[in-house]
Amino acid sequence: MARRAETIELAVLGLLHEGPMHGYELRKRLNLMLGWGRVLSYGSLYPTLKKMLRGNLIEETTGSAPTTSRRPRIVYQVTETGTREFERLMSEVGPAAWEDDDFGIRFAFFGRTDMEIRLRVLEGRRIRLQERLDRVQRELSMTEKEVDRYAAELQRHGVESVEREVRWLSDLINAERGLGGEREAGEPPAPRTSSPGS
Repeated sequence: MARRAETIELAVLGLLHEGPMHGYELRKRLNLMLGWGRVLSYGSLYPTLKKMLRGNLIEETTGSAPTTSRRPRIVYQVTETGTREFERLMSEVGPAAWEDDDFGIRFAFFGRTDMEIRLRVLEGRRIRLQERLDRVQRELSMTEKEVDRYAAELQRHGVESVEREVRWLSDLINAERGLGGEREAGEPPAPRTSSPGS
């Protein structure tokens, strides 16, 4: 639970670097970042915002009142302390940076990250996924004869998904190292022309 709160904090800080936002807009943008399988409730967001306010990472301002309510709309914006914390969090390259939720959030803000840090995070993620792939492939070969065809298909689907992400990460790493052609700093590589499963 603490790890998820830290991931949400990182995402909030990154989003508020784009400009001030009210809670509804923050929640909508966070849900887009976290993906369809991990919907963020107000019950998760507002305690995190309160904690960030206490830590002086963000501050509240009062926006103009919406036409349907008399209550003023609270808008959140990042502070100087929050900017420093965002930079510190984005420079961390340990195992937490390679995990599913944290990696996705970090990747969304890679345009504001040094190339060496991007490379270390991408390489760490690839190693983590390769370990996962090796383990799943071993389990698949051991259990194929013991499970029905639907369970085996689900395992194969998992293997193919991880293989696709490993190839995608390899493409990104090659592009970061300049092996994928010239591009602007912070710009992601061009999408693959072949299908993801090829």
